[in-house]
Amino acid sequence: MSYTELKERVYQANMQLPALDLVVFTWGNVSEVDREAGVFAIKPSGVEYDKLKPEDIVVVSLETGEKVSGDLNPSSDTATHLVLYREFPNIGGVVHTHSPWAVSWAQATRFLPAYGTTHADTFYGNVPCTRKLTDQEIAEAYEKNTGLVIVETFKNGQIDPDAVPGVLVAGHGPFTWGANCFKAVENSKVLEECCKMAVRTEQINPDINRIEQGLLDKHYLRKHGKDAYYGQ
Repeated sequence: MSYTELKERVYQANMQLPALDLVVFTWGNVSEVDREAGVFAIKPSGVEYDKLKPEDIVVVSLETGEKVSGDLNPSSDTATHLVLYREFPNIGGVVHTHSPWAVSWAQATRFLPAYGTTHADTFYGNVPCTRKLTDQEIAEAYEKNTGLVIVETFKNGQIDPDAVPGVLVAGHGPFTWGANCFKAVENSKVLEECCKMAVRTEQINPDINRIEQGLLDKHYLRKHGKDAYYGQ
């Protein structure tokens, strides 16, 4: 697609974040990759949503990480998005927010247990939480290393990023992804709601266990499995 089309899509996806109550101020960003063109488009850094325009969206090279289109600086999280696109070849869009319920789990450095079918419809198991970055990792290449610790979490835990399209970065917040930027935004909202429901679940029943595997399988696979039958 053209840069103009890609920017418009990413603009529209970014504008869903405040509409879905996932951001305050400028605390969030959405990107989408065009792998054929070797680029991805991302929100510019520090621009308020009510002032954001499609032409403000920045296009970045997937190979070099350098800006190839746009007058503004790309998001400060661009290097994290770049790592995810390079390491997770099936994803098409990435979202980062500081939505409060998901951030609460990230700050608590806890993975999000799969407690029920709402969770299972999107995430095929627990949503992991990364380890904390070291002082050296923070000082040397913070945003890049944020991406690398996400990848490390999935590889070390043998977690499929296509089946669990999100993560909690310890002390920081959530990143989600999907087949495109709009699906990544949807997954961000689902993660936020699941984090909120999990807190309430543990308050009501501190001894709650994870959803039964059979029910997890049923709800995930009926939407995402080879014989999926949910929807039209």
